[in-house]
Amino acid sequence: MINGAMILAVACGGALGAVLRYLVSLAVGGGIFGISGPLSTLLVNLVGCGSMGVLAGAVAAGLVVPELTRGLLAVGFLGALTTFSSFAIDAGNLLHKHGLFLAAGYVGLSVGLSLTVFACGFWLANRFGVWH
Repeated sequence: MINGAMILAVACGGALGAVLRYLVSLAVGGGIFGISGPLSTLLVNLVGCGSMGVLAGAVAAGLVVPELTRGLLAVGFLGALTTFSSFAIDAGNLLHKHGLFLAAGYVGLSVGLSLTVFACGFWLANRFGVWH
């Protein structure tokens, strides 16, 4: 069933996440296909994965997060902040411009660190959350 309030929550969160992502890319600088592309994508993906880990860990530890808030934060904000399509284009551009070694390093670093910060955020929120 379509829920208008949830659609609005996801849209608002998505707008905020997309704008923050754009501001991070401007802050890092260097153009859309320069080296800053991979760096800004890595940064927002790490922040987003860590934040998602904290949220998931908090919920797992018993924090009650209303459905609209989850839609706003997890689906909207963090979904728009992080992006696999930017990751893919950054990896492809690194491969094309700088070769397999740098592209593979970027992919490995991105995936490994993203999973690590998610796990750390989950563990910290689950272990030390004030809602215990």
